[in-house]
Amino acid sequence: KLHTYLADLNEQAQDRCQLIIKQMATAEGVTEDLKRRSQWEWVKAMNSIVSRAEEVIKSELINV
Repeated sequence: KLHTYLADLNEQAQDRCQLIIKQMATAEGVTEDLKRRSQWEWVKAMNSIVSRAEEVIKSELINV
């Protein structure tokens, strides 16, 4: 049962993280066009977004 619970929790966290990343990228204008124009800027922006999204997920899971 524990394995099933943890697998479900992991899947929910991954889904939520992907959603947050997508929303943050849209809100901050991090698009495929930016990726084509300046890969370095896109990578920096996406790394920042992923890091912040992971912190949100950790905070949600710890504080639930």
